Amino acid sequence: MMLTVNKYQPFPCELSTNQNFLNSNFVPTKPNLTLPLLFSLLYFSFHFLPLFLAIDSSSGSGMDAAASQSLYPLHRCKTVHLVRHAQGVHNVAGEKNHDAYNSYEFFDAHLTSLGWEQVNNLRKHVKASGLSKNIELVVISPLLRTMQTAVGVFGGEAYTDGIGEPPLMTENVGHSDHPAVSSMNCPPFIAVELCREQIGVHPCDKRRTISEYRNMFPAIDFSLIESDEDILWESDVREKTDEVSARGLKFLEWLWTREEKEIAVVTHSSFLFNTLRAFGNDCHPDIKSEICTHFANCELRSIVIIDRGMIGSSESTTNYPGKIPRGPDVPSEAAD
Repeated sequence: MMLTVNKYQPFPCELSTNQNFLNSNFVPTKPNLTLPLLFSLLYFSFHFLPLFLAIDSSSGSGMDAAASQSLYPLHRCKTVHLVRHAQGVHNVAGEKNHDAYNSYEFFDAHLTSLGWEQVNNLRKHVKASGLSKNIELVVISPLLRTMQTAVGVFGGEAYTDGIGEPPLMTENVGHSDHPAVSSMNCPPFIAVELCREQIGVHPCDKRRTISEYRNMFPAIDFSLIESDEDILWESDVREKTDEVSARGLKFLEWLWTREEKEIAVVTHSSFLFNTLRAFGNDCHPDIKSEICTHFANCELRSIVIIDRGMIGSSESTTNYPGKIPRGPDVPSEAAD
């Protein structure tokens, strides 16, 4: 139960605001109990009633809060760490002039030097917080800036020639002057078209061929992308925001087909905003805001998604059936 502070200020106990009236020369001709009773009732109403109302209101709020909580089996939940890519060259140009997003100069935009600093700082946070030990899969939008961000944040250390495994990223990808990144001691990476940025018109959101990407990012899994060429992007048609939202919901459903329970997703601003705005309408406004606020460059936000509709088929790895060995275990309330 929460005790709230009512903004109404009651009369003080001595009723000083009425002192002049009580000290007046008025003398009743006979004892009058009505006036003292009236002031007693007024005093009670102004002094105590706000307190009772506050307690009653907070009691209701407590009940509402309890009713708004939900319980779900752990194996019906996934933890997803959402990341927007670091600063790209198109972000800098677009902030100065929005028309820059229409320029082919920023085709499949790469990260800026500031963007790589953002990547390094997020990498430090991911390691310091322990996330790097828990993430089982990294899902990436197949665009240069998201793959650079994902590899820089969640990938291995600097790649050394002679290692048996291919690197996650080769040297100097996207004119970055960045060393090659190892695929050792990190989770697997997979590229998925469903989490691409809003598609069409802007050349920065058009991808290269998968053949080119495989040379740049040898250890990223591109097997889920059917076409080598970008057949989704059109120069004169921009994907509608409602279409992005629908695609985002399909993406979340796809996540439920994965067996991993803790997944990082590196994607884009418009995709994140239009996917997440479908959620939180049944929550407190502050929680809705936490979910739906636009992401900053290289921001990480952790969420839990719940399988209410049995989309996934995973079984619990922590539940224990009990009664081993078997024996009488009738609950006490059943015995009563």
